[in-house]
Amino acid sequence: MAGAYSSGKTKRIARDWTGNANSVFVCNGASNHTKEERQEDDYYATEPRAVKLLLSKEQFQNNIWECACGGGHMSDVLEKAGYAVFSSDIADRGYKETEIIDFLEFKEVNSMDIITNPPYKYAKEFVKHALDISVAGTKIAMFLKLTFLESKSRKELFEKYPFKKLYVSSSRLQCAK
Repeated sequence: MAGAYSSGKTKRIARDWTGNANSVFVCNGASNHTKEERQEDDYYATEPRAVKLLLSKEQFQNNIWECACGGGHMSDVLEKAGYAVFSSDIADRGYKETEIIDFLEFKEVNSMDIITNPPYKYAKEFVKHALDISVAGTKIAMFLKLTFLESKSRKELFEKYPFKKLYVSSSRLQCAK
């Protein structure tokens, strides 16, 4: 047990692991346990550096669908890297040539890889839907918090669709409101 030192004497520190039902979630930043308002449609812009890090590890088909493009932060990086990017979102957030599409209602994708940062509250649905509508050879890259892996409700998804690769950034990447 760790001790605290005072006047040369060791004191035992009692550990209180009880906390309350929200403490672990607040520490991890879970939105459903915070006092702050969530952004409309759960929209949080992805730091462009995240896409650059992915592109340093993976190559994709020339055609990419960014299906939750928001303000185009990821689409811009992909285009600058030489990819043809189809950018869509459920709402117009001001990005050029955004197609207004509800990704979860889309029926199939041909000859495009999918790279996106889905709205976290629909992340499971986005992952499952992307896998369901894609054809053999399609790469799907989803930017998600590590806590996405810690859910009993997603166990069936992971069993049906095991990861091919998982990249974890050693630096904390932020999403902007």
